[in-house]
Amino acid sequence: MAVTAIRNWWNTYQLDKSDTSDSNTEEDGQELARRSLSKTLRTRQLLLDFDGGRPILTLRAPLDLVNFPPISCPRWPIECEVISDIIHHIEWNPPEPEPFYQPTGHEQTQMPAGEEQGKVVYCIDHATKCLYFTCSRAGGCRGPIKSATCGINQSDFTLEFESRFESGNLQKAVQVGVYDYELTLRTDMYTRKHTQWFYFRVRNMKAGVTYRFTIVNLMKSSSLYSQGMKPLLYSERAAKEKGVGWQRCGANIRYYRNCILFSFTWTLQFPYDSDTCYLAHCYPYTYSHLQRYLRCISSNPVVTSYCKLRVLCHSLAGNAVYIVTVTSQGGSRGEDRRKKAVVVTARVHPGETNGSWMMEGFLDFLLGDSEDAQLLRDTFVFKVVPMLNPDGVVVGNYRCSLAGRDLNRNYKTLLRDSFPCVWHTRNMVEKLMAERDVVLYCDFHGHNRKNNVFMYGCNSRGEASQKLHERIFPLMMSKNASNKFSFKSCKFQVQKSKEGTGRIAMWRLGIKNSYTMEATFGGSTLGNRKGTHFTTRDLKSLGFYFCDTLLDYCDPDRTKVSNKAACLANVHSSVNSLEH
Repeated sequence: MAVTAIRNWWNTYQLDKSDTSDSNTEEDGQELARRSLSKTLRTRQLLLDFDGGRPILTLRAPLDLVNFPPISCPRWPIECEVISDIIHHIEWNPPEPEPFYQPTGHEQTQMPAGEEQGKVVYCIDHATKCLYFTCSRAGGCRGPIKSATCGINQSDFTLEFESRFESGNLQKAVQVGVYDYELTLRTDMYTRKHTQWFYFRVRNMKAGVTYRFTIVNLMKSSSLYSQGMKPLLYSERAAKEKGVGWQRCGANIRYYRNCILFSFTWTLQFPYDSDTCYLAHCYPYTYSHLQRYLRCISSNPVVTSYCKLRVLCHSLAGNAVYIVTVTSQGGSRGEDRRKKAVVVTARVHPGETNGSWMMEGFLDFLLGDSEDAQLLRDTFVFKVVPMLNPDGVVVGNYRCSLAGRDLNRNYKTLLRDSFPCVWHTRNMVEKLMAERDVVLYCDFHGHNRKNNVFMYGCNSRGEASQKLHERIFPLMMSKNASNKFSFKSCKFQVQKSKEGTGRIAMWRLGIKNSYTMEATFGGSTLGNRKGTHFTTRDLKSLGFYFCDTLLDYCDPDRTKVSNKAACLANVHSSVNSLEH
C-alpha cells in the first residue's frame, strides 16, 4: 500500500511540475515536492532528497530517546552485594610529572602466608555463588548488605577494606602482620582467571606508619610494576582540604613469582589518621562517570546541533550501550552522503580504564569549538561507542563480559543475545559501510606490559600500491605526540588467534586503516617525558592527538599530501632496514 501511494504521489508530482511556471527554481520545486509528500502520505518520517532529478527517500532519524536518571543506578548481577555509598573522585593532575619507582635492590619477596598464619579481615563471596549469569537488578541483590569485615577493632588500627561499589575489585584481605596485608583479587565474574584490575577503599589507618600490601593471585608473568610503575592512591581528606586527587604512591615495589601464581608487593604511608582512601591499578572510569559525561553533552544545545546520542543496544545485564554520532548538519543530502566515516570504540576490556580517558579526550576535542574540530565535523561522520562492555565495567572485571568471555575475541559471533555489544557494533559498521566509505576504525585499549602509546594494525598483502599504507597513520601520530607515542612499538600483523578481534574483523570487512590504540598503564620512555607516569591529562591528550593526526592524514592541502608521501617513504626505509 505504501509503495502504491508513493508511486501515485510521484506521478502526480511529475504532472504538477510540468504545469508549473518555468520561473520556479529547482530548489522551489524540490521543496514543493517535500510538502506534497508529507501531505499525501500524512507522515513526516520520510525525508525526500533528489539526485539528478531522481527522488531519494530515507527515514528520519528517531528522536533522542536517551534519558539519564538524576542518580545513576547501573544494573548488577542479582547475586552482587552493592553498598549504597556514592563514590566520587575529583579530577586532578600533578603539577610535575610523577617519576617511575627506582628499585633499590632490597625489595622483599614474601611467600603467601594465607589464612592459616593470618587473620581474615575482609571477604566477599558473590563471585563464587553462581557459575553463570542469570539475571540482573538495579543496585544488585535485594535485602540488607552483609558485613564483609571480620573482627575489626578500630582502637588497634586494623584496616577496614571495602570493594562492593561500582568498578571495585578486592575479594579478600588477610592481616599477616600488624601493618602487613595479603590481598586476593576477584577473578572476572563467571570465570576462574583474569586478575589484574584492583580498586578498593581503606579506612581506619594511622598516619606515618608504613603499611605493606601484597596481592597474591596475579596471573601474568610480567608487569609494568617491574619497570617502575607505581599504584595509585586517593585520599578524600587531601581532595577536600587541598584539592589533590589520584597520586602515584609506594616504595619497596616488586612483582615476582610466588609458589603458584604471581605477587605484587609495595609499601606506603597514608597522609592522615582515620582518612578514607582508595587504591587502584589505574585511574578509575566508571559507567556512571560516562553517563554523567554524556548527560552533560546532551544538555548542551550547541553540541546537540551536531552530536546525536542514541542507545546502540543493551548489555546482558540491561545496561545501555551508547553510540554517539558526530557530524555537521545543514549540507545537502548529497553532500552528506559523500562524507567518509570514522568509527572509534573503547572499553571492550573493562579494566583498561585508560582507554576511557583517551576516549573522553577524543570527544572533548571533536565536540569543541575550535576550527579543527569544525573541519573534522564538516569532513567526516563519526560513529563513537565510548563503552563497549558496561557490565564488565560495573562489576569490576578486568577483561570479560558477564558471558564470561573476552568480547574482543567474539566480533565474528552469530550469537547476538550472548554478545549483544560487539554483535550490534559490527552490524552498525556493516550498515555504515553500505552507505559510505569508512576511512578508519580504531579501538582504544590499555596495555599492561609495555610503556608508551602505540598501535596494532593489519598488514595489506594485496596490490603493491597499497603496501605499507596502513603504517602511515601511526607514523604521523608518532610525530604529533613524539614524547608519548612510539612507532617502534607498533605491530602490523593478522594472526589467526586474533581473528575475532575488532581490529581484524573490521579489516576483513574492508576497512584498510583498522587499529587498536594501546595506552600503557605506566608512562613514557620518550623525550622529555622519559621515566614518568601518564596522568589523566596525558591520556586525554592522546585523544586530541588522534584528532590532529586524522586531520593531517586526510587533509587535501598539498603540503600535507607531500608530508604523507614522506611518511610512506620513511616507512619503506625503516622496513627495508629491518629486512636487511
